[in-house]
Amino acid sequence: MSEMKKLNKELGLFDVFTISTGAMFSSGFFLLPGLASQYTGPSVFVAYLIAGILIMPAMFSMAEIATALPRSGGAYFFLDRSLGPLFGTIGGLGTYFALMFKTAFAIIGIGAYASFFWDVPVRTIAVMAVLFFTILNLIGAKKTSGMQNFLVVFLLLVVGTFIIDGIVSIYLTDIIEPAPTKEHFTPFFSEGFEGVITTVGFVFVSYLGLTQIASVAEEIKNPERNIPLGMLISLIVTGLVYFLGVFVMVSLINPEDFARDLAPAATATSQLFRWLPNNSGAYIMTAAAMAAFASTGNAGLLSSSRYPFAMSRDKLFPGGFSKVSKLGTPIPAILLTASLILFFILVLSEEGIAKLASTFQLFIFMLINFSVIVFRKSKIESYDPGYHSPLYPAMQIAGIIISFILIIYMGWMAIIFSTLIILVAVLWYKYYVRIRVQREGAIFHWFALLGKYQHPELENEFMTILKEKGLRHGDPFDETIIRSRITHIHKTTSFEKLVEDVSDTFATEMHIRKHELIREFMATSPIEPALIIPEVSLLYAKHDGIDHPSLNIIITEQGIRKPVSKGGVSSEDYIKVFFFLVNPAKEARQQLRMLSRLVDIIERKDFVKEMMKHDGHRSIKEYLLHNERFITVKLIKGTEQQEMIGKQLKELNLPSNVLVALVERNNETFAPTGNTVLQEKDVITIIGKPKSISQLYEKYKWEIHG
Repeated sequence: MSEMKKLNKELGLFDVFTISTGAMFSSGFFLLPGLASQYTGPSVFVAYLIAGILIMPAMFSMAEIATALPRSGGAYFFLDRSLGPLFGTIGGLGTYFALMFKTAFAIIGIGAYASFFWDVPVRTIAVMAVLFFTILNLIGAKKTSGMQNFLVVFLLLVVGTFIIDGIVSIYLTDIIEPAPTKEHFTPFFSEGFEGVITTVGFVFVSYLGLTQIASVAEEIKNPERNIPLGMLISLIVTGLVYFLGVFVMVSLINPEDFARDLAPAATATSQLFRWLPNNSGAYIMTAAAMAAFASTGNAGLLSSSRYPFAMSRDKLFPGGFSKVSKLGTPIPAILLTASLILFFILVLSEEGIAKLASTFQLFIFMLINFSVIVFRKSKIESYDPGYHSPLYPAMQIAGIIISFILIIYMGWMAIIFSTLIILVAVLWYKYYVRIRVQREGAIFHWFALLGKYQHPELENEFMTILKEKGLRHGDPFDETIIRSRITHIHKTTSFEKLVEDVSDTFATEMHIRKHELIREFMATSPIEPALIIPEVSLLYAKHDGIDHPSLNIIITEQGIRKPVSKGGVSSEDYIKVFFFLVNPAKEARQQLRMLSRLVDIIERKDFVKEMMKHDGHRSIKEYLLHNERFITVKLIKGTEQQEMIGKQLKELNLPSNVLVALVERNNETFAPTGNTVLQEKDVITIIGKPKSISQLYEKYKWEIHG
């Protein structure tokens, strides 16, 4: 597989929260509540709460796939790799246009609110905003998220004050005149159950930003933690703000006026913020509304621009859109997206866009929920999510049913619009994509259980993603390297004889059957192409009845002839370094993560030469460990570490998160225990967290063994 152009990992948990939250706050709070109330009356704030609950299956499914496959493109990439390029094209183009419509609508809102207080052309302000956000996105995702963080924090402060002041003024003081009456809440469900469901579908668009974070998953640090946690926190905060904020609006605004109000937040604010001079509250709320639209527009441009980038990288879009600048941003994709958003702002009417976009997103959510089922049923071992959706598969089935019902209530125009986008995507796939892409999704691996075709390159790609994600907390990679057996072979032997000898060693040490190991070491799998590196061979096996991984490293200067195959071409190579890894059978995905880490090490420059020049076991193991996670110290009298000589390891005053992993004594290397007594001239290898290792380095830097 050719080397893939990568984006910088710059976004942390707070960035995930603000991008997701910023993409939700705009029309949902500042424009839609009054319009939505005409479908269900005062119970509109309940509809917001229900919509927040009903999006949870899609959120859980999106979080699971995003932690397994943190790649730009979001829904497109997930659908392509699960259901194949056809559905990837449908999901990619459809979601791309839906996001751009929603972004254009939000940016128009900036001009609309600005026009309430200043005599400025709405679309002129919107065009200027697009240009400003484009520049931010060209500079980099971190710069974009920095702006996003400011906007969202300001927005939450103002809206939070609005809610607190509203509840206090309504129920704890008598400053609201006339006071809210039962008429504001009667009848509570003006159109019955059907009205509530219609309203839920109408305001569902308010939460769509929740899943937009998946489109920038490739740029998120520690995605297995930050994606699901950031999305969950964002949903809780946004849901509470919608529920309580709209409740305050219902309490303060006459029901008939509320149904026609395009700026209910500003109207409600006119009765609040009495503790501020003049009309300051209205100005502050207008500023908050503009910040909300700005954050949605900014996050929308950021996330939507990753769709042509990801689709171009997969040959579903012209190749130029996958180019990345020196700053790590996809410039052509950003410029294309910004240009289209400008076109929509200047040419199209914003009425009904949110509803149409929401309908197609509901269709995408159906497919995303189904994709989780496909990935799990496909039995692809390298599909390794750091977060698993709860209540599988009931959660996904419920999500599919919910989306289907809400689509029906969105009306025929919305359904026709979605069908049109699907038709365009199908035609694009037929006449542009199909002749360029030879790839199938994980669903063919599911079909493989029935003897159907599967696409082996998919496992290879997932293995590459696994390598980029790195080890998971708790994976015993360092411990396995430390315990590993290293053997130098100086005589000629065959590959088959080597496998037999190593299997015999494992069988003796681990009390398992030799012939089963031989069979597994000699077998091939779909991830094999990802493990083929010149002069190096990675062989692996799994077995029940063992409780930890075990590694044998074989080094031979002469090389051992071994058959290899890659890309359908078979050949032979002289292997000089062999890694034999055995894991517990229940830890199949852990084995893949450890193999991917080994590949990462093996791909270092001059790896084989470096392995050959190390003659001691300690130096080889140190070379294989993370450089920033270990130091080696020689115990010499008259130095800082003299205090260690003659003491047991358990008596040493070392940081709690470090470990003396190896001791070299008289040219022999062994793994010590807590009772091991250190002696003068011992060379000890200490591993641990980088921060603690750095502290020890500063303490012993003049006595580091070189």
